[in-house]
Amino acid sequence: MTGRPAPANPTAAEAAARIHGHWIDGSWQRPGGGHYPVVDPATERVVGHAPQATEGDVDAAVRAARDAWPAWSRTAPERRAAVLARAAELLAERAAGLVPLVQAETGATIRVAATMQVPTAAERFRRYARGATEPDTVPLAPVPVKASPLAPGGLIGAAAVRRPVGVVACVTSYNFPLVNLAGKAAPALAMGNTVVAKPAPQDPLSCLLLGELLKEAGLPDGVFNVVTGAGAATGEALVAHPGVDMISFTGSTSVGKAIAVTAGRTMKRTLMELGGKGAAIVMEDVPEVGLKSAIGAVGSTWSFHSGQICTAPTRVLVHRALYEKVVTSLQHYAESLTIGDPVDNSTIVGPLISAAQRDRVEAYVAGARDQGARVVTGGTRPAVTPGYYVAPTLITDASLEMTVAQEEIFGPVVVAIPFDTEDEAVAVANGTPYGLYDYVFSRDAGRAWALAARLRSGNVGINTVQRHPETPFGGFKDSGVGRDGGSFGLHAYSELQSVVWPS
Repeated sequence: MTGRPAPANPTAAEAAARIHGHWIDGSWQRPGGGHYPVVDPATERVVGHAPQATEGDVDAAVRAARDAWPAWSRTAPERRAAVLARAAELLAERAAGLVPLVQAETGATIRVAATMQVPTAAERFRRYARGATEPDTVPLAPVPVKASPLAPGGLIGAAAVRRPVGVVACVTSYNFPLVNLAGKAAPALAMGNTVVAKPAPQDPLSCLLLGELLKEAGLPDGVFNVVTGAGAATGEALVAHPGVDMISFTGSTSVGKAIAVTAGRTMKRTLMELGGKGAAIVMEDVPEVGLKSAIGAVGSTWSFHSGQICTAPTRVLVHRALYEKVVTSLQHYAESLTIGDPVDNSTIVGPLISAAQRDRVEAYVAGARDQGARVVTGGTRPAVTPGYYVAPTLITDASLEMTVAQEEIFGPVVVAIPFDTEDEAVAVANGTPYGLYDYVFSRDAGRAWALAARLRSGNVGINTVQRHPETPFGGFKDSGVGRDGGSFGLHAYSELQSVVWPS
């Protein structure tokens, strides 16, 4: 079955109503498993209904991508660039309709949805439109080789060439659904791969609409497909499908490990951005202005998407000379934040994605209390109904072994831990299974640079939580495998082929 023509700027309700099924082979396809409701985390009302995939639906999507791959992989880079650039333009043009839909299904504040959800997705397509024409060949100097039983001697030339991997399964997270998918699909498509996307079950509606938009941008049928499902079965079927060559996953470490096991059976390539337990290290030499910056940086765990971000500095490690001052400042910061309806421009802290996630975060806080930690502020459910809200929470007196100091919570919870020496700070920062994003705040940037080298973390921010869009992004240890971002994203979705010839 096919979709109706899309209005230029549909409302959130109109956009959700257009979703009839999965996006497979360039059209809406009726789902084999019916539909399931997608709920607004702030109102607890149904935003729309997403299709429930069966194994047959997943198989159809993979087969469509497989069939489309030979032609797309041979498409001129300039043509691929034009399609991705047009997709960026369409995302920007449709922002007025997409922003309310993304906001409603994610529960993000309107400020975050309007500035960092849809616009960032458009920018990622724009970036990889440029990336499609980046050089893919590294020439190697000719080498004189002696004759051997293998072949005659001579001057041998060679080049290393990046080739597309094939069919890429993009399994994405719920915190930034459209942005996360754009960050995977755009470089994958730019390199000549085809894609089957499986968005998070909580908020897949905007991701489904991306298929329609890419077709309008000129993408051939079958090159980009989307299947959704309420449970784990859809993702499991996609990951295990023999027609998939690579899996790009963003989500929890536990799911990532399960994917790695499945992928290993058929040697699928993997790119996995998993959990984080970021540490912000505040050194004793930080000046007053730097201390204010550090407070704001740690406070972003509460003020930015309610802590539902893997790079959040959820642990603040503070030199004992500044510890009480930082704890007091963080308490005041947390208690100054407005909790409420995310479509109200004055709201800073919106809801969590679901009742289950709210309950999970509350269980972590209760567990910290039971283990002897002190909840300085927050820790109780705010008087905001309906919606899945958790108040900004600051925990102290937590030992390093406590669950709240070790595991990713993915909510507005910060744990403050004092240290006496730089060696101790490094040991605490490195003392979890994670290693995604850490931060160092110091007057001496050279000292911070040297300290960064001791941190087992894929990313380190010095005196900032700002990002650089061209850096390789990924984690050490349980925080993932591989890197994307900038040109590194193009590398992630390609294989190196060596081509050798006699000169």
